[in-house]
Parts: sequence; structure tokens; C-alpha cells
Amino acid sequence: MTESSVAGNDDRRTTHENNMQNTEARINTAPKSPGDKMMVALDVDGTLVDHDGHMSVPVREAAQAVVAAGHHVTIATGRSLNATLPVIEHIGIENGYAVCSNGGVILRVDSGLSDGYEVIHKATFDPGPALRALRKRLPSAKYALEDESGNFLSTERFQDASFGVEAVGVDFQTMLEATAVRVVVFSSENTPEEFNAAIRHIGLAGVTYSVGWTAWLDIAAAGVTKASALEHLRGRLSIEAHRTIAVGDGRNDIEMLTWARRGVAMGQAPVEVIAAADEVTKSVYDDGAAHVLRSLL
Repeated sequence: MTESSVAGNDDRRTTHENNMQNTEARINTAPKSPGDKMMVALDVDGTLVDHDGHMSVPVREAAQAVVAAGHHVTIATGRSLNATLPVIEHIGIENGYAVCSNGGVILRVDSGLSDGYEVIHKATFDPGPALRALRKRLPSAKYALEDESGNFLSTERFQDASFGVEAVGVDFQTMLEATAVRVVVFSSENTPEEFNAAIRHIGLAGVTYSVGWTAWLDIAAAGVTKASALEHLRGRLSIEAHRTIAVGDGRNDIEMLTWARRGVAMGQAPVEVIAAADEVTKSVYDDGAAHVLRSLL
């Protein structure tokens, strides 16, 4: 993403604030017919769960209530498939959709299927050019790659809970030759600001990327974001654009927040994420997501 991805949001936010009362009157109702259903896109880490991975009772109960009310609750996360499934189960989504790997993987959740889900879309790309450029600029960083089969390959014993599986250690050349759904880069030696400056200097081409809370970089195929995957699902579900809401806290949520008719940033979100949102709720430690979800009931 670039700074231009949030350009124009001041005007958009002002327009929304001028019409907030009318908007809330229209969306704060449970669906009485299929046309009344909302599409509710929820980030996971920093939104539904805190940075220790804990989901509070108020957040879980509010999410379960919105699911029970019949709205289309869609998890939209940077986590990979296996790390997303427990969240889906925890809030009781038995039929619906989920966006994983920052839009790289889309799931259809169906309790009638043998695994309880199926992958309906996967966006892959050649990671070689980006990895070579990054390695030159960030030689001490750790690298991991989610391949088209859902496996994780990594350098230097790089593991993370968002992978959902244990990464297999490989040499860098093996990673260059793989087909990727998601590439992750982490540096313990740089601040997020230094890391972001390095990424901008590289000028990655042909991929979509976002820098996280720490010196952490997620890379997806060109044009692939949470928002692009959600728009695909919105069409599949025949949900009108004005009946969409998204809640998130990270830089990888910026496109999703601007995509939604009502984009809500968590209270602890970075300034550029807040700038992209229509409104701000409380922080994840104050159950901000629960406040938003209860407004739909």
C-alpha cells in the first residue's frame, strides 16, 4: 500500500459524519428479509482478539448474536487458513465465508462438508523478484512463505501463530522457486518506521503489501487485499454496497475500511488507519468490536 491509498478520506469522513444519524437509523436493525442482511467484515488480531490472542466474553457474545441475527459475518484476516478456523468456530459461524492470508485465500464455511469448509479461491504469485529485492535491503530479516498447498516454508526457524502450521525450514533458493500465496518478512533489528522506509526504498512492483504493527511485512499477489476478496464475496452474496461494515486495526485493514460503507477503526489503531475509517470505536482491550457489533442488533 502507499500513502495514496488513504488520500481523499478526509472528504469521505466528513460526508459520513454529516449523515451519520441517517446511516445508523438504516443499519441498526436485524434483518427482516434477505435484502436487509448486512455484510460484516471483521479483522481478528487487534480487533476480535487482543495481542495475546484472547477473545473477551463480550466480544464473543456480540459476534455470536450478530451471527444468530442472520447477518453475513465474514472473518477477514492476515492469518492463514488453519489459524483462522478456530476463530470461526469460536464465534459460531457454521455457514458463510472467510477471507484469509490478507485476501489470498477465500473459504466457504459449511458445517455439512467433511472438513467444515472448502477453499473457493486462492491467489498465487511468483515471490522471487520481491524476495531478492528484500534480501538485498534487509539481509538479517527472517522470511516465511505460504505456498499454494497451505504449507509454510521459512528461513532461520521463523515461526508465528498466524501461520496455523509449523513452518518447514528451507534455504532461500527453495523459497525463490516456490509459488506463493503469502510472503512474510520480519526484522527484530528495525523499528516499524525504519522497516517501512526500507520497503518504500525498494519499490516493490507486481505485489500488494502492508507493514504491520512491528517490523513485519505481509506480501500478497498484485491487487489482492482483504477488500478485493470481500468485494468478490459481496457480489456472490448479492449484498448492496451500502449494507457493508468493516472493523479493523492494522495497516492491512485500510483498503477494507475504505471499501465498507461503514468502516470502523479500533481505538488503538495507527493514525493512518484511523484516517481511513468513518468512525473509531474503543480499543481491543475495552471491547471496541463488541460496541460496534451490538449496534447492529
